[in-house]
Amino acid sequence: MTFVGWIQIITFCAILVALTPIIGGYMTRVFNGERTWLSPVFLRVERAIYRVAGIDAAREQHWLTYTVAMLMFNAAGFVFLYILTRVQGVLPFNPAAMSGIAPDLAFNTAVSFVTNTNWQNYGGESTMSYLVQMLGLTQQNFLSAATGLAIAVALIRGFARASAKTVGNFWVDVTRVTLYVLLPACVVLALFLVWQGMPQTLGPYVDATTLEGAKQTIAVGPVASQVAIKMLGTNGGGFFNANAAHPFENPTALSNFVQMLLILAIGAAMTNVFGRMVGNTKQGWAIFAAMGILFVAGVAVAYWAEAHGTATLDALGLTGGNMEGKEVRFGIVASALF
Repeated sequence: MTFVGWIQIITFCAILVALTPIIGGYMTRVFNGERTWLSPVFLRVERAIYRVAGIDAAREQHWLTYTVAMLMFNAAGFVFLYILTRVQGVLPFNPAAMSGIAPDLAFNTAVSFVTNTNWQNYGGESTMSYLVQMLGLTQQNFLSAATGLAIAVALIRGFARASAKTVGNFWVDVTRVTLYVLLPACVVLALFLVWQGMPQTLGPYVDATTLEGAKQTIAVGPVASQVAIKMLGTNGGGFFNANAAHPFENPTALSNFVQMLLILAIGAAMTNVFGRMVGNTKQGWAIFAAMGILFVAGVAVAYWAEAHGTATLDALGLTGGNMEGKEVRFGIVASALF
């Protein structure tokens, strides 16, 4: 444990605290249907979606209707993703000629990505085509995150409206949070990740020759666009099998720090949304503090444990800390914090 290590943790926590009311205030305006600085860009798109889908944006739903809409929406997403992974072998944007995956794996993958479960039972670079990664997995990363946020805000409305019979409109909530929060944020984040060195291409895998003269195939693809929403929406399935431990999904210390912030940013901001929507921001900060105490305690224990060498190696005179399971590029504190 070092002073510099603790400075990293304190800096991370300070930035997260500073971002919470900023993001929370913006998201509150989005969920309340108020005008935001992105309204000139997306308002016409939002209204067009409602017209095409036959949605009455002014009509709110009973909690049961809201729930049924959510279940139908995600059932359709499950069926679409299942079929897409099964037939990927005959679809375009498949430069590595990936075949359709087995029924059990397709079912497992569809359930995981629809429910935002953070479970991945395959190696993305050796199993999924570019089309599935983009149209299936990346899209579902957006929709599962939007669904979770919609349910959260419906619950908040239930607390805020003690005697109301409605909790909002599921279709409106999902549309707004996708258009005004997730999509613009991920465009910026994807560009940032490309700047940091993350691949974003539809070109084929790259064949290379190592210094020893051996042949190697380097997997690339539309990585940055998927990683952006994977981290912001706290989805576990990444483009590569190793996820954020793969250098193409996490190329630099800065990208690692930003991705750690993304994991917690929206969850922390939702505590502020709660406080604003119930009319008492102190309630939101109380929830944030409870979460923060548990988080800081966990980080402190993890950092202490990971920074100490194992007793067996110490007895042999081998010092230097325990690097087993660590990201050696970023060090012990960044690994423990992640």
